[in-house]
Amino acid sequence: MMQALREAFAAIRRAPFLSALSAAMVALALFVVGLFGLVTYNMHQALTRVEERVEVVAYIREGARDDEVQVARDVLLGLEEVSAVKHVSKEEALRIASEDVPEFEEIFGDLEVNPLPASLEVELHPGYRTPESVERVAAAASLHDAFEDVIFGQEWVDRLYVLRTVAAVTTTILGTAFAVVAALIIATAVRIAIFARGDEIRIMRLVGATNGFIRRPFLLEGFLTGAIGGILAILMTYVAFLSADRLIFPLEWIPLEWVFGGILTGAGFGIVASGFAIRRYLQEV
Repeated sequence: MMQALREAFAAIRRAPFLSALSAAMVALALFVVGLFGLVTYNMHQALTRVEERVEVVAYIREGARDDEVQVARDVLLGLEEVSAVKHVSKEEALRIASEDVPEFEEIFGDLEVNPLPASLEVELHPGYRTPESVERVAAAASLHDAFEDVIFGQEWVDRLYVLRTVAAVTTTILGTAFAVVAALIIATAVRIAIFARGDEIRIMRLVGATNGFIRRPFLLEGFLTGAIGGILAILMTYVAFLSADRLIFPLEWIPLEWVFGGILTGAGFGIVASGFAIRRYLQEV
């Protein structure tokens, strides 16, 4: 293994331009994938933040007894979809409305009676914010006489669910397409590098080197080239992230495991592409 590693480093030193070109092609291919991953991650985060606001609001009937409201609250908390139930008093509802819509203060500020009802805000567990789950919780709340009305914005929830589904399908299709294109570009770069060293491979064959002995340095070289390309792709993606974050709109950087995954992906593509290319070349010579 150490001999193969030394051979790999020696090959890189003998042809630095070709090695740099291969690493650059890997970096550019993975840079496109990295940009797509950055956009996908931020889209997912934005949809998650919007989805967290999905809730069922049950407005408490005027004159409902506290024990009726408590029974209804306990029943709702017992549903598997429900994570929390928050009681919002009439005074708190007016304060929130005044903060969110300043015009409310002008309209209701001089009234002696608060026209807004108290309510229970029902929060749902992640994974239960689908239209079907929201409708089930709303239907369960509607069964209680303590509530005057139950709302959950069905049209808004349906559109959010459709948007998330479309985003997931689009991400899968485009992500696969970008990955395939990146793999083809990397394979082409490695194959060009191997053809450029054809004389070296034929000499090794003439002196009796086995296919495994010939293949190992190329696999390690592919690993190193792919890893370097992956690191360059991450750096390029980070520069693009900083530029967009400062000049266009705020973004979130991708998770650390995605960063290491990108480097390992480059290294893996390098090994696989080198393996296929050297095997085909050995079969031809």
